[in-house]
Amino acid sequence: MVVRKSRKIKDKWKEKKWVSVSAPDSFNNVHIADIPITDEEKAKGRVIEVTLFDILKGDPSQYQYKLYFQIDKVVGEKATTIFKRYEYAKEFLRSLVRRGSSKINFIIDAKTKDGYVFRIKVIALSHRELNSSRQHALRLIAREIIEKSVPNMTIDEFVQASCYNKINSDIMAATKKIIHLRHVGLEKVKLVRSAEAEITLLKA
Repeated sequence: MVVRKSRKIKDKWKEKKWVSVSAPDSFNNVHIADIPITDEEKAKGRVIEVTLFDILKGDPSQYQYKLYFQIDKVVGEKATTIFKRYEYAKEFLRSLVRRGSSKINFIIDAKTKDGYVFRIKVIALSHRELNSSRQHALRLIAREIIEKSVPNMTIDEFVQASCYNKINSDIMAATKKIIHLRHVGLEKVKLVRSAEAEITLLKA
């Protein structure tokens, strides 16, 4: 008879600890999640997905805007994050498209005054189909507003202007002179380069 030694099975959950994750300064550091981690260093870089409603607890329509935050620091039982991305939920995006209207998109990179570079995808939808010259005029107006405003904002000011519809409103107001649009928005806003990376490039 062979007696086998019983192996102790590690309980991985006992090795984990729970940390409270907060949003960045631009969202007043509100609590966004509680997550289990085993290693503080490995937790860095983890991305947390929430909706705008999860942060503001306001209008249920805020569920249609998704936000992504990346953990940058873990101290004890608390984790802080940086803004990573904002985008329309797919269902909301599909609901905006209608027959007999034009959908205008364009992408532009913009840098805040504290050195953060963002890739911005603008979306505009008209009540009826637009000819190419009007679509071109619309893109020029939207581009001009972004190029003039973003370099004068800090990252926190830009994130708030993007997520709280300030930039959308400015574009809508400016385009009214040539066309009445059904919807203008920032379909996606993505951080592509941090201030630290920008400083490193300038020193190279």
